[in-house]
Amino acid sequence: MNTCDIERPLPQAGEGWGEGKPVSAAPSLFLTPGPSPACGKGEKTLETAVSFPPFEPWQWNLPNRFNIGVACTDVHLGTPVQDKLAMIVEDDELGVSTATYRQLAEATSRFAQLLRNLGVRTEDRVLIRLPNSLAYPTAFLGAMKRGAIAVPTSTLLTAEEVAYLAKDSGAAVLVTDKAMWAGLRDKLHGLESLRYVLLAGEGVPAFYNGNGLKVLGLEASLATIDTWDAPYPTRPQDPAYLVYTSGTTGYPKGVLHAHRAMIGREPASKYWFDFGTEGAPEDDRIVHSGKFNWTYVLGSGLMDPLYRGKTVIVHEGRNDAEGWIKLIAKHAATLFIGVPTIYRQILQKTAFTGADAPTLRHCMSAGEHLSDEMLTLWRERFGMDIYEAVGMSEVSYYLSENRFRPIKPGSAGFPQPGHGVKLLDPETLGEVATGEEGMICLPADDPGLFLRYWNLPEETGKAFKEGWFLTGDYARFDEDGYIWFLGRKDDIINSFGYRVSPHEIERVMKTHPAVADCAATGEELAADKVLVVAYVVLHAGATATPDELLAFGREHLAGYKAPRIVYQAADFPCTKNGKIIRKQLRPEIAVARSSN
Repeated sequence: MNTCDIERPLPQAGEGWGEGKPVSAAPSLFLTPGPSPACGKGEKTLETAVSFPPFEPWQWNLPNRFNIGVACTDVHLGTPVQDKLAMIVEDDELGVSTATYRQLAEATSRFAQLLRNLGVRTEDRVLIRLPNSLAYPTAFLGAMKRGAIAVPTSTLLTAEEVAYLAKDSGAAVLVTDKAMWAGLRDKLHGLESLRYVLLAGEGVPAFYNGNGLKVLGLEASLATIDTWDAPYPTRPQDPAYLVYTSGTTGYPKGVLHAHRAMIGREPASKYWFDFGTEGAPEDDRIVHSGKFNWTYVLGSGLMDPLYRGKTVIVHEGRNDAEGWIKLIAKHAATLFIGVPTIYRQILQKTAFTGADAPTLRHCMSAGEHLSDEMLTLWRERFGMDIYEAVGMSEVSYYLSENRFRPIKPGSAGFPQPGHGVKLLDPETLGEVATGEEGMICLPADDPGLFLRYWNLPEETGKAFKEGWFLTGDYARFDEDGYIWFLGRKDDIINSFGYRVSPHEIERVMKTHPAVADCAATGEELAADKVLVVAYVVLHAGATATPDELLAFGREHLAGYKAPRIVYQAADFPCTKNGKIIRKQLRPEIAVARSSN
């Protein structure tokens, strides 16, 4: 018998879930003495060098037992939060559906029991391909309550791509909906591990598809479960979920996270979300514009709010710029989270102002850099800042702006307390001087760090070195302790012997009054000949020509950084979550280009 599969009673309060064990506290960063400036709502600029007192020291506390599914649902039972709405889903076709914390706790427990009844063991993989819906947290959190590993993935993937993930992860169960199943069923032949398919949607009968897979209706199966066992008592370091990101081989790369990842994101609650700070309301309601399949959304739009007992509001259907402000107003939302493209669309395509969203108090962005001008326009229209964060699949968001210090345009803010960020020379692991470029590195014992790359031990070995996790991202610190993000190693443009950050080019080009958005990349003309080029989207009604923008770049950037060609596009190719697809930035999408 595998001892990992022995069911044990769930520890009660005071027996593990809430009993903390101190772990090494990361030292506070940026210990420059001096007064802290006022950082009230709407303040964005820092004109001169300012010294700051340190952030409060952060102490990590890992309990003996911890389970993300439990932490997001069951811990709220018996508290005033249990009858509060946990989630509101606005679906263009199906209408509005809701669940309280009590209902979500019950649904996830039923799902965990269903997996037990089907013979799913601890650390078996459960592949989830669902739209934004109540079924998503049911499956995602329920799988972890069973002690299984949840594998979220995108509804945009082809059937062949889903089959690859099912094979690579060794998934035992696939959770999808009946609308998607028709395109998937013929692509799942010969997968030894896959045994069951659970289809969300009313009226799905149980049947065999003829390929050895038993297909069950999710809702009908859950309705048959009247009692359930206690959640599996996982430890913080036990595997919890597996996300896939772009791999260097051309195939998606699995990133395995432990249950402790939830705790690793706790600094973000204060230093990005603004939860629990003085003056912040207890009943925050969060609208997120993304899809749950994305790591950014899984954390900021699902796990983090539920962990704190907040209400999550998501949308499924057509991406409409007007729809986001209407959604905020309809549900009296207090926080809005999106990508820069969403904010740009709201500003360009609507006439909404802060008066149209009177409950909104805090805005957040990640995924791409938000231009200074876009931030200024948002402040003028809505009277508040947009706080940016930087993260990655391996550690979620760990750099961010926060309301405790003013936003310095172009910077990524500060490392969140607790994460122990250093900028190191990746060869020597020596710390670089202020103002110098270095690789962002985190201590290998950071609770927010992933466990390993799935089935890629060599990749895992390369990522960790002498007690550090090497992110592959480059940045520099300025004299005030602000961090300036320069981009991933593989994003860096190597042009004529120079290493050029696309993010630096984009930041400068976006300062032109006609430019709404910019994406810089390298255009290969021949072997060892790469030109720096910029793709721009103009503000509605703006008339700047690509030649004028080319001259602007030459004026404001060093010669080796300035774009050699400027392409004007009507819009950028983006994922469904609004993130620019850089690989699809090609001259064919341009409506005009510079002549010299």
